[in-house]
Amino acid sequence: MAYQTIVVDIEDDVALIRLNRPDALNAINSKVVEELTEALGAAEGNDKVRAVVLTGSEKAFAAGADIKEMSEKSFVDVFTSDMFGPLNEAFLRFRKPVIAAVSGYALGGGCELALMCDFIIAADNAKFGQPEINLGVVAGIGGTQRLTRIVGKSKAMDMHLTGRFMDAAEAERSGVASRVVPLAKLMPEAMGVARKIAEKSQVAVMTVKEAVNRSYETTLREGLLFERRVFHALFATEDQKEGMQAFLEKREPQFRDK
Repeated sequence: MAYQTIVVDIEDDVALIRLNRPDALNAINSKVVEELTEALGAAEGNDKVRAVVLTGSEKAFAAGADIKEMSEKSFVDVFTSDMFGPLNEAFLRFRKPVIAAVSGYALGGGCELALMCDFIIAADNAKFGQPEINLGVVAGIGGTQRLTRIVGKSKAMDMHLTGRFMDAAEAERSGVASRVVPLAKLMPEAMGVARKIAEKSQVAVMTVKEAVNRSYETTLREGLLFERRVFHALFATEDQKEGMQAFLEKREPQFRDK
């Protein structure tokens, strides 16, 4: 499918989605929201896709939401259209793993978009920030919620109230990025990680994603019970039998997603 603001390629069971608004530093506008939502839906329904990598350019993952598009809108406009709601819901519904490969600026909506992904691999030139305060608004795609859960109240308050940027090293220390690599190695690293995930049992991968996400939304006791029950449930799968037998036989498992 041809898109205007993103480019999608499928390579070795991995869907690579690249933001493609170079003149606007990949700023997120309504078309990006529409096309990303469509692309995620297509990837969910494509059995050949087992993992997704979301990236931008070397200069900017996404430098924020499109201020030009938003500046003249009223409360009624953004409320009745539920601005950015469909994109957030698309990520919440998506069951396959999504890796954000971030280089350059990931600011405002761009930072929030990266945080929607399951984890972030950052280039050493990456900069993260929530500078909405400088525009007289607040983050609106999860920045006050996801970032706070990751870095804690103090650092989240610091970033949101001052609008300062976080470099790649601080992002890794703070848990925003899972790892930092040189810029030239970002895409090989991200695609390699995605391919490694794609080799695993898809049933187990989806279960891991669901269980880890549940930890954000429930008490420890309920989360432990959920984890234990899905652990038990995986003993009903062929992949569990194959995985354990392959371990005992000292060979690579041949998962069948059953």
